[in-house]
Amino acid sequence: MGAYWQLHWMLARSRRRWILIAPLLALLVPTPGSAQEIGTVRVAAGLAGPTYVTAPPGDLGRLFILEIGGGIRILDLATGVVNPVPFLTVPDVVGEGLQGLAFHPDYGTNGYFYVYFKAAGRSDLVRYTRSADPNLADPGSAHPIISIVQPAGNHNGGWVGFGPDGFLYLPLGDGGNQNDPDNHGQTIVNDLLATVLRLDVDGDDFPADPERNYAIPLTNPFVGVTGDDEIWAYGLRNPFRASFDRLTGDFYIADVGQNTREEIDFQPAASTGGENYGWRLREGMIATPGPIGGPQPPDGVDPIYDYEHGSGGNQGHSVTGGCVYRGPVVSLRGKYFFGDYENERIWSIEHDGVAVTEFLDWTTPFVPDVGAINEIVGFGEDGVGNLYIVDLGGEVFQVVGPLAAIPVLPGARLFLIPLLAASGAHLARRARRSRLSPN
Repeated sequence: MGAYWQLHWMLARSRRRWILIAPLLALLVPTPGSAQEIGTVRVAAGLAGPTYVTAPPGDLGRLFILEIGGGIRILDLATGVVNPVPFLTVPDVVGEGLQGLAFHPDYGTNGYFYVYFKAAGRSDLVRYTRSADPNLADPGSAHPIISIVQPAGNHNGGWVGFGPDGFLYLPLGDGGNQNDPDNHGQTIVNDLLATVLRLDVDGDDFPADPERNYAIPLTNPFVGVTGDDEIWAYGLRNPFRASFDRLTGDFYIADVGQNTREEIDFQPAASTGGENYGWRLREGMIATPGPIGGPQPPDGVDPIYDYEHGSGGNQGHSVTGGCVYRGPVVSLRGKYFFGDYENERIWSIEHDGVAVTEFLDWTTPFVPDVGAINEIVGFGEDGVGNLYIVDLGGEVFQVVGPLAAIPVLPGARLFLIPLLAASGAHLARRARRSRLSPN
């Protein structure tokens, strides 16, 4: 019996047995000699402007998909079906829409999750709570965390996530307009724009303010010195997607440039914060062209990678940040994947903590089995580290490759079970033949 059908039989025979097996998927090792090529398969289509995907801690069976208008949808990875009823529809979403979703590290117990979105004249970070039904949130549980006034309708960032330290990180743009006319990028007093915020959402240092429901981590770099206490790093123009390497804890930020360069910024896991990534003085590794450019400030940090504007193979106009791959395809592990929204290309770099050691173009290898990857607006991971690419046009694609197998435990029967609940190409093909709507 083939491994796929063996797994299918086991699941059909005993749901309880699957519950026991599922946690082992996170311990996968490669299957020697697999001839399957690395590529992408479409796992969802017909969505209303998907922007991002992620999964709760420890959840191996579902992928949560954000839609720009406020919907959060659930893709069942075992069936390949998007639940017809949204997990939640966030109200008051406008413009650039629903951009970020982060599950509390203790989500399994408290049911808390956090959404970041554009509202009228501001950006809001709001906590919601899961209902008794794991596939539905409680729409009446909205609890504001922080709201940031936005001077324009763009450069509002587009990600929120928890770090290995359990604190919530929120990168923000400079609020829009050419050349950052109010110099938000280099202002850290009474100005949270163009920064990365680091918040303790399990506390409340502002009990008298119903719109500020968070505490300040005492290890934030500007606590007790000049600078707003919420700020972790600054000097960003429009950080569009960030991520923590789930293995090392390193922090990657993709910052959209203005007229010349796009950049990838980096913060090592050992950082104590306070990095200045240079905007508005710097665009990538050069002085910003025009009257606002200048030398790197004394506390400035260059990006680990930048690229020029253009339509060439290693050029573009609007970077979309991604993730360091830590999934079951061994040959991809350690590569940071990112793309360009306008040039519709996908690349990876490897960084050894000091310098970039590899650059690869995956645009052609990642041409999917069906559909087309364009309008690359997000990358995300599921519970076991599989990588997904989000197309604003309505599709989500999964990166696949040589399958993996569960390691043999002492006294256990040997089953070479491919990662089909979250990673196999067989599952994606099965999903396409079922109930998913075409784009």
